[in-house]
Parts: sequence; C-alpha cells; structure tokens
Amino acid sequence: MKAIFYNLLAWAILPFMDTIAKYLSSELSFFQITWARYFFTVLFTLPFMFFFFKKNLTWSTQPKLQIFRGLTLLFANILFFYSISIISMAKALTLAFVAPLITTALSPIFLGEKVGVRRWSAVIIGFVGSLIVIQPGFIEFNLASISALGTGFFYGIYLVITRKLHSSDSPLLTLLLTGVVGAVLASFFVPVVWINPTFNQWSLLALMGIFACLGHLFLILSLKYADASKLAPFGYFEIVTNVILGYYFFGDFPHYWTWVGLAIIVCSGIYISLRERSGVLIK
Repeated sequence: MKAIFYNLLAWAILPFMDTIAKYLSSELSFFQITWARYFFTVLFTLPFMFFFFKKNLTWSTQPKLQIFRGLTLLFANILFFYSISIISMAKALTLAFVAPLITTALSPIFLGEKVGVRRWSAVIIGFVGSLIVIQPGFIEFNLASISALGTGFFYGIYLVITRKLHSSDSPLLTLLLTGVVGAVLASFFVPVVWINPTFNQWSLLALMGIFACLGHLFLILSLKYADASKLAPFGYFEIVTNVILGYYFFGDFPHYWTWVGLAIIVCSGIYISLRERSGVLIK
C-alpha cells in the first residue's frame, strides 16, 4: 500500500513542474526552462543524497550508458517543454504516453526480449490512439504535436536503457547522474537563448526544481516497496493532475477526441505492463 501511495503522490506532484514550465514559456525560452529544471534539481538533490544515501553513490559500472541515458531524458524534456509552450499540457502528455509502447517495440532489438503477437498488437493499437489525438488531415498537424510524440520516443529509449542499468547501478546513482548530465550539457547551450530572469521568475524556476526533486524522491520510495512493473500502470494517474492544473491555470480542457485517444493509449500501455508483470509470453 505504501508503494502505491508514494507512486501516486509522485505523479500528482510532477505536473506542477510542467505547469510552471508552461507558464514561464511565454517569457523565457523553453530551453532555458529545461536548463533550470536540471540545474535546480541537481542543486537540491546532491546535498540530500550526499548526507542520507552516501553509501549508494558508488561509481557506475557503465558510465557511457549512464551518459546516453541522461542525453535521452534531456532530449525528451526539451521536446516536452517546447510542446507544452504551444499546445495544452494534457494533449502533450497524452502523446508522450506512447513511451511504454516505444519501449516494447525496441525491447527485442536492444534487450533481446521476445515480444508476442498480443503485445505487438497493443503497440499498434496505442499508435492508432496517438493518431486519434493528433487527427492528421482534420486539424493542423504542428511541430508541437510532433515534439510531444518525440518526447514519448526518447522517453521510451530512456526506459530501455534504465532496464539495462537496473541490474548494475544503484537507482539513486542513476537518478543523480541523469540530472548531472542534463545540467552540464544544457549549460553549454543555454547562453545562446539566455534572458535574465526576474526575481519572481528565478523563484518559479527554483520551485520547479523542488517539484522535480519531490516527485522523483517519492518515485524512489515507491520502488523501495514494489517492483517497477507492478507500479507502471499507476503512472497514467499523472493525467488527472495534469488536466486539473491545465484547466485551472490556462483554461485548457481536452477535446473529446483527446479523451478517446488517451483511453486507447492508456489501455494499450496497461495491457503491456500487465503482460510483463505476469511474465507470460504469447507468441
């Protein structure tokens, strides 16, 4: 029960970070906001881990893979923050929910896992759900929608790499290195788009880092009490907080086609999670 509580709490908190990012995107570059998300996350996370989890911070056995993991999450964040600066958070998140489907599609190639007909069918159905959300040919198929799908693609790769690192590196170390990689790389490019933030903007950027820290902390705590495969379906709870915040702060309420597409994508993702949890292979 603790695992579910902490996991749901994490997915309830993380959309607050997205809300701040969307609000600031009208005044600051989405890339600068991405940099701040990493900078403040590392700033708040590093002391916490050093004092309370120092023993878990042994060096990685696969540093190259850790760097590549950090890169994929950085790209996913850049694309997501860009997409929510243009379209609603609910629509962007719905399209990003294709990540578990991408992971399933890439697992045979990078993890050597066998994926049966039923799970391949779920991947295809989930992709159809994303097409329903976008409605190509009926509404404008813009760069923001493509970026949201790109978020799901890179996050799917990120999940594949996370699986490979799960048996070798500490989750806490992986979380810290991912933040450091993102902060360092983004720092090289952020001067190009830099706008001096006001005090209020700095405060919001720091608050965004706090929400990111809290969200990931509760995710880690949830994984202490249950396996990731058991908790995966609860990740879709994020859409609840997302829709509430999007409607309250920006007046965005998902179109009914978005709900239809979301239902299809969520059902496909949950089905895949349950198949992986049961360990049953359908050929």
